[in-house]
Amino acid sequence: MNPLPHLAVATDFSAPARLAVDRAWLLAARHGSRLTLLHALGLDVLAPWRALLSERYAALGSSLHTEAQGQLDALVAEVAAASPPALPVDAQAVVQDGLAGWTVPDWVRAHVPDLLVVGARGSSGFKRWVLGSTASKLLRKSACPVLVVKSAEAKPYRRAVVAVDFSVASARSIEMARLLAPEADLVLLHAYEVPFEGKMAFAGVSQELIRQYRRDAHEQGVQRLAELAASVGLRPGDYVGFVVEGDPASLVLQHQELHLGDLIVMGKHGTHVTEELLLGSVTQRVLDETQVDLLVVVEPHGADVPSLEP
Repeated sequence: MNPLPHLAVATDFSAPARLAVDRAWLLAARHGSRLTLLHALGLDVLAPWRALLSERYAALGSSLHTEAQGQLDALVAEVAAASPPALPVDAQAVVQDGLAGWTVPDWVRAHVPDLLVVGARGSSGFKRWVLGSTASKLLRKSACPVLVVKSAEAKPYRRAVVAVDFSVASARSIEMARLLAPEADLVLLHAYEVPFEGKMAFAGVSQELIRQYRRDAHEQGVQRLAELAASVGLRPGDYVGFVVEGDPASLVLQHQELHLGDLIVMGKHGTHVTEELLLGSVTQRVLDETQVDLLVVVEPHGADVPSLEP
């Protein structure tokens, strides 16, 4: 059974979006997935001119839609021609009339693809959709993982760095990493910060007790990482694990560089995904600073346990 039967990729025909299309096509070919290419036409920007355009409004909208559909169909044909014949892709081109910030999330919620692929940047409003509040609107209600593509080379991933926090989404993050990068080496990273350490020192707790507290936190992390890996079927030789104290975002970026990772995977648990998912703290900083692809995995049925995000 195909674990990724339906993939979707959003494009505004910009160069960064083409990177996303190439990556989505590669993934669809390797997994035998159906692929939907989405383009939002943005006809909403003409709404204030509806009265002025009068009967020409509908004709103009139809003309723009037809032009965009032809451009999207041409993109499908171009990518298909450049792909190996032995790896055909069942691709569908869909043009939505509204703004990307609304129509693409609505389409994703309605069709629930197994993965949505987007470029790291885009033109005009599409950039705001990828990096702005609309992305969090999509992810707030969707269980669809989002792959943000930055790499210019659509090649199979060689090494995936998976940030785990022992939330429900952590197991799904590892599983998604193995699906998207079955041949890649796995690096599992748990970054932790010892709570109340400063307050304990201020309260006069001895340095020896504080050091013991830190050792206990590290040992607990090591044990839980091994248990998490075993729960998803990993054996000790299937991955390299690190449990490190420090700022999570800094450590994710450092380990990606240290291990030459070409994919970072981060999870988010819970039924309510706030705007912090792509806009704030850990994930936003990693997205801003990394030069490799970032996969954000949303787990809609998570428990209320601490997440990587502060």
